[in-house]
Amino acid sequence: MKKKKNKKRKPVKFKTLKIKVSAKQKKSLENFCKSRRTTPNKIIKKAIRPLLENYVNAIPPKNNEKVKQLMLFPSE
Repeated sequence: MKKKKNKKRKPVKFKTLKIKVSAKQKKSLENFCKSRRTTPNKIIKKAIRPLLENYVNAIPPKNNEKVKQLMLFPSE
């Protein structure tokens, strides 16, 4: 039998994000993590995973409409 050659995986590139939370939010996050025996990083990633994975190739539509603009002449 021939041995299979191990293919080297391409290394994953990571990017750093910084968020600011209040002291009360940080304490709450730490308590939540302690109760679940996990890390804050894993909790945050799990919470935003649907947003990170579902919109990779989506192109946001252009919104040129001004919300507070007065409609004097409605177009019909």
